[in-house]
Amino acid sequence: MRQSRRVFQTSKANEHIVNQIDVNKVSDVAGAEILNINLSKPLPKFALEKIMKAFTQHHVLIFRQQNLSKIEQESFTRNFGEIEGHVGRLPNGQRLPNVHTVTNIDNLTGKPTAAPHTDGNYHWHTDKSYHAVPSLMTLLHAVDIPPEGGDTLFCNMHMAYDALPSEQQKKIANLRAVHSWEASRKNTGNIPATEKQRRERPPVSHPIVCTHPETGQKSLYIGMHTSHIEGIPEIEGKNLLDELLEAATTSKNIYRHKWQSGDLVLWDNRCLLHRGDKNFKMDKHRRILHRTVVKGMVPF
Repeated sequence: MRQSRRVFQTSKANEHIVNQIDVNKVSDVAGAEILNINLSKPLPKFALEKIMKAFTQHHVLIFRQQNLSKIEQESFTRNFGEIEGHVGRLPNGQRLPNVHTVTNIDNLTGKPTAAPHTDGNYHWHTDKSYHAVPSLMTLLHAVDIPPEGGDTLFCNMHMAYDALPSEQQKKIANLRAVHSWEASRKNTGNIPATEKQRRERPPVSHPIVCTHPETGQKSLYIGMHTSHIEGIPEIEGKNLLDELLEAATTSKNIYRHKWQSGDLVLWDNRCLLHRGDKNFKMDKHRRILHRTVVKGMVPF
């Protein structure tokens, strides 16, 4: 974990509670609440170490009742590494900023909509797997959420791998899937990748079975950004990826996060798939979250 100078400073807002940080598990699949902490202020080394220990153990961390500006979210995110840029663009063609908005609000009308450009969030994926060096961590801050629904689902891919028959584990042990921004757009029915985007993010391959660098646990590394498997016929590979995804995303492997206003949720992209749930009236209720992503390492 990369730390900047300010990590070692304890703000007055946190100095009296930092030794009382509580970690409460919310699910056996993934997820823990971190209580008694204010993320808008600088955190001491002790607090960050406790957060990272919980991150490795629980994969999804939930910080309740956070009131963060985009600048404060970016500052907190930098405690964990380099912030990752985005190949995606805003409707006006500009590149997404480091802290960008996940929303169902139409830019022209300012009203909620079920526009196609939001659909990618609702398919199972791990962030930036179409990068040669994919994401370590994603952070979402709930700014405006529906009165009910709009949940985010997390699938534990350690559990998914462990549940596979040993024969299938052997079959996929050395296989590599091809991931790309172009495939992601096709798989989700989104606006096609531009030629510039295809050049910027050409196809990359990653192992289907990856090893977590901190725990040594194996997990499946698949999702909507994949197109095929290297070395086998394309249709056969696509069918295998679909089969693995269907087996992985069974309810016993899933933690459903029901958002509360002010939640800051961060998760481990190395061992989880996630997706939003359209279980709310997308054309009636606002759903606005601020997102940052931390660059990781090459999967192995």
